[in-house]
Amino acid sequence: MSHLSERPEKPVVGISMPHESAVQHVTGTALYTDDLVHRTKDVLHAYPVQVMKACGRITALRTEPALAVPGVVRVLTGADVPGVNDAGMKHDEPLFPDEVMFHGHAVAWVLGETLEAARLGAAAVEVELDEKPSLISLREAIAAESFHGARPLMVTGDVDAGFADSAHVFTGEFQFSDQEHFYLETHAALAHIDEAEQVFVQSSTQHPSETQEIVAHVLGLHSHEVTVQCLRMGGGFGGKEMQPHGFAAVAALGAKLTGRPVRLRLNRTQDLTMSGKRHGFNATWKIGFDADGRIRALDATLTADGGWSLDLSEPVLARALCHIDNTYWIPNARIAGRIAKTNKVSNTAFRGFGGPQGMLVIEDIIGRCAPLLGLDPTELRERNFYGQGQSTPYGQPVPQHERISAVWQKVQENGGIADRKREIAAFNAAHPHTKRALAITGIKFGISFNLTAFNQGGALVLIYKDGSVLINHGGTEMGQGLHTKMLQVAATTLGIPLHKVRLAPTRTDKVPNTSATAASAGTDLNGGAVKNACEQLRARLLQVAATQLGSSASDVRIVEGVARTLGSDKELAWDDLVRTAYFQRVQLSAAGYYRTEGLHWDAKSFRGSPFKYFSHGAAAAEVEVDGFTGAYRIRRVDIVHDVGDSLSPMIDIGQVEGGFVQGAGWLTLEDMRWDATDGPGRGRLLTQAASTYKLPSFSEMPEEFNVTLLENATEEGAVYGSKAVGEPPLMLAFSVREALRQAAAAFGPSGVSVELASPATPEAVFWAIESARQGDASRNGHAGNGLAADGKNRTDAKNRTDAKNRTAAKTLSGA
Repeated sequence: MSHLSERPEKPVVGISMPHESAVQHVTGTALYTDDLVHRTKDVLHAYPVQVMKACGRITALRTEPALAVPGVVRVLTGADVPGVNDAGMKHDEPLFPDEVMFHGHAVAWVLGETLEAARLGAAAVEVELDEKPSLISLREAIAAESFHGARPLMVTGDVDAGFADSAHVFTGEFQFSDQEHFYLETHAALAHIDEAEQVFVQSSTQHPSETQEIVAHVLGLHSHEVTVQCLRMGGGFGGKEMQPHGFAAVAALGAKLTGRPVRLRLNRTQDLTMSGKRHGFNATWKIGFDADGRIRALDATLTADGGWSLDLSEPVLARALCHIDNTYWIPNARIAGRIAKTNKVSNTAFRGFGGPQGMLVIEDIIGRCAPLLGLDPTELRERNFYGQGQSTPYGQPVPQHERISAVWQKVQENGGIADRKREIAAFNAAHPHTKRALAITGIKFGISFNLTAFNQGGALVLIYKDGSVLINHGGTEMGQGLHTKMLQVAATTLGIPLHKVRLAPTRTDKVPNTSATAASAGTDLNGGAVKNACEQLRARLLQVAATQLGSSASDVRIVEGVARTLGSDKELAWDDLVRTAYFQRVQLSAAGYYRTEGLHWDAKSFRGSPFKYFSHGAAAAEVEVDGFTGAYRIRRVDIVHDVGDSLSPMIDIGQVEGGFVQGAGWLTLEDMRWDATDGPGRGRLLTQAASTYKLPSFSEMPEEFNVTLLENATEEGAVYGSKAVGEPPLMLAFSVREALRQAAAAFGPSGVSVELASPATPEAVFWAIESARQGDASRNGHAGNGLAADGKNRTDAKNRTDAKNRTAAKTLSGA
């Protein structure tokens, strides 16, 4: 066992405990960024001047009417920026633009004594626009060849030879929706300037160091003149990785120019219309199987809807390509990627970061092709699992391939799948208007940032004379339980009770140059750094203890707050040990550091080993569908998930449950609509409230929901043998979508291939049922059987969704 993964005697990690802020959350005493406004004097409020057109050049911006509004103090425009007028890392996101690029684009900000004064001032600003043609839907952008950013190509094996060797070849197209983060706390920042002209920003951000960097370059300052703190976030899900920077910069600019604190908080409508979403994708594909149903070749093009600027679209696309294989070995592959430039908000990170999109493509292919191959989808999936010595299409070996089968078999065992499938068959035979189905899907998700440089973390640990411990680390808390785990890691490493340890808010003047809390790497990176700092302190204290106990330091153990020598009754309490160390002038603070080893990635050739390890999981979902309406319910879900040796089981199970439900929302409920007509509202987000954008609620939860963590799953080379848990569970929800597909197919003849829109709303399921009932696959546009010129049995499963389906099932993004 590696030094990093080995656990000491009586560790605090591995114990189930509630979230460290759970009591504050449920009693309303937990502070968030905007709560600090009431503790701050003379605060000004910022309000955006939004232009409600999709595209155009600003020909006039008149701010004088706003200044005449009582309570308005200042209007911020591009002319006020002393540094760089840009809020992005790609320098393609003007903070104060002279060209409107999406409906609701903010072109100026009004500062007022009250929020209402700022709102009225923003309404008074006059903007004249020379409107330009806009591209709203992904299909429009593809047709216009409107692309930006890198266009990666991932190739392995001989694709043409693979297709030549295939007994069955299918082609198709699949387009699926974006997703709104809908975190409970909208974007917020509070900035003030101290007596030394230092800028201090409280920000709801997943990436304080990058927020610091953007604020500094907008203000024309160095990073050491700007401090950013994140108390906690009321949800982030990736939406606060890049997008908070501009809002923090606006607040900081206002504070710098007025000398007063400036608060910026978006209301829900503003957050929905101004911030990015999960990338919607279009995929065109061609796949070949041998006579036994094993994949021989895959040729695909993935097009991501990037919106108006790049943001994080390039790494999102890269991760989508890296995950198109999911749990399946594809010996010959050619996968191209591109980013469409549309006149919509700039799409950004979202839990899974492109991985769900890539994996959804292959799962959709398997679900559509299984009936055409005469195979049960479960069997087709099993036949294509990774095996010994096999590598991904980008060249990384899959060392724990046996865990793919382990979680798969365990979930079948836990869920009694064989018996339930027989019960479902009997139920379906007796109920012509209601059908049930059960589907199993698995995941293999790579953990680490694709960009190797981001895989580093820092920490600062302080021990005070009374024996109490304070931790600072670079990760941010957004409800996921990172801070809880860091407390457990510190207590375990030092060998002390948990109550001795406290954690400070994340801020850039304590731990510099941190990576975003993202890519499910927060625990790996920051846990490694906290452990490193605590090990330095423990080593110093062991020397002190050895002197006091009359033994060698190598024979001293600190367990549950007491230092003891092996084979002796002598002991020294932690508080006494620390006090003794202080009087011996032993340093009681340490800066910890961790870098993930063994990573390498060549973005140009699209090859390497970008991931430290893979997380695995499997889910079995049973659904019941009404044939008259397409309405459905999730009867039962069983999950087995691999988190290594869990650091905090209660936290991890909560993450698995939450991730699954969020994934099910994306795939079945959350139907984003944009106005793609040629009317005056073109480009407007139509689903800009919870009343029109349906989120998962208790009524969508599985009636029976069983989550099991895989046992005996130590991960070598990760902190205390654990694995990441934040993102991977989201993809377990593929099982719900595949169960709905199978239930819809059950209304038709055996062997019918069913296309299913995503999200699979009841309306989309209804049209899938109608298509299945037609019986003939070629007529419903789902598959057409034919014989190729070479005499091989080939099938065209190309998506030829008709106008009815296009309207009702909304298979087209923005339709």
